[in-house]
Amino acid sequence: MNSIDLTPLYRSSIGYDRLGSLIDNALRGSDHSNGYPPYNIEVLDENHYAITLAVAGFDQDELDINVENNVLTIRGEKAKKDDENRNFLHLGIANRAFERKFNLAEHVEVTSADLNNGLLAVSLLREIPEAMKPKTIAINQSGTVLEHKEKEKSAKAA
Repeated sequence: MNSIDLTPLYRSSIGYDRLGSLIDNALRGSDHSNGYPPYNIEVLDENHYAITLAVAGFDQDELDINVENNVLTIRGEKAKKDDENRNFLHLGIANRAFERKFNLAEHVEVTSADLNNGLLAVSLLREIPEAMKPKTIAINQSGTVLEHKEKEKSAKAA
């Protein structure tokens, strides 16, 4: 497997320590490459996002949503029911267990999750703290430095 040398990026960037591991994981292939369950990621506006998973057949208590270390993990596991007593001619609805992981950027938080008509919608919001928002620094013009230099000149002249 080839790897990408990110050394030039690290020379001129601060705080992108996770970037290398994210790229390596993406290149290595994901643990959920089977495509189940299908999902959409939507940008609602500049700071709002939504992830929608098609989880037909899953009840609310069979789904688990967890966020840890900026990784959103969504798991589903069907409860064992009396399906053994049923005689299917065709079984096309996937009821298998799944786990989907999504890497979240800094300051992205899960705000809600709704299950409706077999779709699990997870809402996300990016809230940048005030301390990290861009701010304009006023440039003060102070006569203190000029006055000090003028006093030095007059003292040398005298």
